[in-house]
Amino acid sequence: MQTIPIEHGLILASILFSLGLIGVLTRRNVIFVLMSLEVMLNATGLAFIVASSRWGHAEGQVMFLVILTLAAAEVAIGLGLIIQMYRRHQTVDISVLSEMKG
Repeated sequence: MQTIPIEHGLILASILFSLGLIGVLTRRNVIFVLMSLEVMLNATGLAFIVASSRWGHAEGQVMFLVILTLAAAEVAIGLGLIIQMYRRHQTVDISVLSEMKG
């Protein structure tokens, strides 16, 4: 069975991370920003998996589980913020967040 070279996996991870970063910096919709953050987290998880498979250790897979846990917490908090923002301002535009002071 042939394996994928580490360079290909890391190039794919860097492309995904770059696309996620561009999405975070250019989008004004909070939902798209959260989706871009998810892409960035998955890209870092892919980099950990590729690197750990290269050296034959399980630490990369453990780190990926930590990243998935972090992503689940980010989604839960982010969706709560989006619901609160939509209730108050009837929009999910990110520029409204500066008006949400307690």
